[in-house]
Amino acid sequence: MNWRARVQRRFAYAWPAIAFAVALLAMNVAIDRSFLDSSNWPSILTVAMPFILVSMAAAPAIISGGVDLSIGPAAGIVNAVLIAWLAPAGWTSPLAIIAATLAIGLAIGFANGVVVAWLRVPSIIATLGSYLVLSGLTLEILPMSGGRAPDWMIALGGRIGVFPLPLVMPAAVFLAWAPIRASAFGRNLLASGGEPRAAFASGIDIALMRVIAFIASSLIAAVTGFAFTVSLGSGDPTAATPYTLIGIAGAVLGGISLSGGRGGLLGAAAGGAVLFLVQNLLSLAHVSAFYAQIAYGVILLVALALNGLAENARHRRDHLASLRLSEKAAR
Repeated sequence: MNWRARVQRRFAYAWPAIAFAVALLAMNVAIDRSFLDSSNWPSILTVAMPFILVSMAAAPAIISGGVDLSIGPAAGIVNAVLIAWLAPAGWTSPLAIIAATLAIGLAIGFANGVVVAWLRVPSIIATLGSYLVLSGLTLEILPMSGGRAPDWMIALGGRIGVFPLPLVMPAAVFLAWAPIRASAFGRNLLASGGEPRAAFASGIDIALMRVIAFIASSLIAAVTGFAFTVSLGSGDPTAATPYTLIGIAGAVLGGISLSGGRGGLLGAAAGGAVLFLVQNLLSLAHVSAFYAQIAYGVILLVALALNGLAENARHRRDHLASLRLSEKAAR
């Protein structure tokens, strides 16, 4: 099998979302010719990054067979801590800010993973609790919008030459994830999410896989909070929380199976891009922002239906393949 065939097979789940994103991009350009003007790329991507990153954040937990409802509030508390605590305390060093961002994500993900994997609380219940706790803490840390991000963070919303700096954030996530996904851990994660009994029988530590998956989700959610800070240039305790459902919708739209074991960050990023482009298209058409939520709901329902059909087709193919092998062995 040549490299093109391998790439097509590995990312087959993502191609529909990528094609949908390209079609929506063309529609946006048709309405607003300046959409592809390089001078507009930084501002467009600064707004798009939270959609893309929060969809990527939802992916690892779903692939592992769970769901993380705390990704929105996790992003929100990062924004609040950076603006309300660290910036006023003189923490302006990029290394310090990035380390603090990742430390918050690591702590949240580890807590979620322990409760889900080792205490065996259903992930939707455990992370709903985290959602409420983090939302309350965010409002306690930053009761109202305000503050100012460090100048270097605001500058990340700009560009160097024609290169838009907001792309650095998803690029960093992809660069960190790619070797993990290509490793034995990546294969074990898919196995533990898709066929947990078979994975356990083959010696894979399912609980550890899920802890690491929830840590990965929260780390990317923390990067999303960093992106919100870049986008806003300040703090907003309520801006990130609604993005939980956007993230899950983007991941499902990107071909990630809610039953686990299928998908990756590329599809999730494409799904997030689709949701951003839908919102932008409605805005260009002067449609009320309230209809964006309706559009997200319709897109999510369609994605779930298509996802279910794809899963059923895949199970039928696997069943037929196993029957053929049985018949061949019987001969």
